[in-house]
Amino acid sequence: MTDILYLSHPEVKIDPQTPVSEWDLSDQGRRRLLAAVARGWPGRGWRIIASPEAKAQQTAEVLSNAFNLPLHTHPDMGELDRSTTGYVPHDRHESLANALFANRTNGPEGWESANAAQKRIAKAYGEVLAEVSGRLLFVGHGAVGSFLWCALTKTPISRAMDQQRCGSFWAGLSQIDGFRPAQSWQALETAAAK
Repeated sequence: MTDILYLSHPEVKIDPQTPVSEWDLSDQGRRRLLAAVARGWPGRGWRIIASPEAKAQQTAEVLSNAFNLPLHTHPDMGELDRSTTGYVPHDRHESLANALFANRTNGPEGWESANAAQKRIAKAYGEVLAEVSGRLLFVGHGAVGSFLWCALTKTPISRAMDQQRCGSFWAGLSQIDGFRPAQSWQALETAAAK
């Protein structure tokens, strides 16, 4: 039996001149994360598996340092590949994200498709569970975290399943007979010691 938490990185410093994968956490994102840590979340005994991207690594490092948690990186936990467009303004990004969730087989404007990203993150999740058990905290990104949630709960991919705000988490329990959801996306502000 394995406790599962999945956390998306909180707010970032948006820099149109820097590749999205290299963006850092913003001061606001760090404050939200540190507030959860101050409430004792997630606590000790977790093993962290993080996306290799800067914002996810920085999120994972804060939690690892606060609770002396082992930190591992999985290369397939990266966010949705949207390098074909790079940075786009917020309204355009939301329009493309809506298209991404609406058409799972074709990513908009050359983005990685929802189906491809879901397959990738589900494979990474399966590889981790095949090697370790206990309490696993995956630190990554909102869209792929939503796709993983949909895969584990056998829910069709839709924008309704997406997080409402970055810096959110969901929880569940992995057992021999499958995944048992405990809670869907919740903002970090609801996080308390577990």
